Amino acid sequence: MPTATGHTDAIRASRVIGTEVYNPAGDHIGEIKDVMLEKTKNGIMFAVVGFGGFLGMGEKYHAIPWASLDYDEKKGGYIVPYSKDELKAAPSYSVDELTENDGMKARDASYDYYKVDPYWQ
Repeated sequence: MPTATGHTDAIRASRVIGTEVYNPAGDHIGEIKDVMLEKTKNGIMFAVVGFGGFLGMGEKYHAIPWASLDYDEKKGGYIVPYSKDELKAAPSYSVDELTENDGMKARDASYDYYKVDPYWQ
């Protein structure tokens, strides 16, 4: 069912993974590498966005709250409301760190840093 802006309420994770991510200035900042799901609460914990690196080497992974991503059809990607400096200063993780403690550490740090209202409260 479409939302007021014409977007649908549901999307397959396979359509999200690999989608480019941009900041409000239109600068490409990375791509969605994965989506973390909280099984017990039926929520999307965060999008795993990869920044930098070359052929997977030196890439940083950021947990960005799902509510912060807004799809822009013209760009064919998601826009996040954060500047390059905010994103550079954000917590970053290895793939293993993203899943430590069921992803709760990365989730909590992400929502705190980006000042997004927690979906679980």
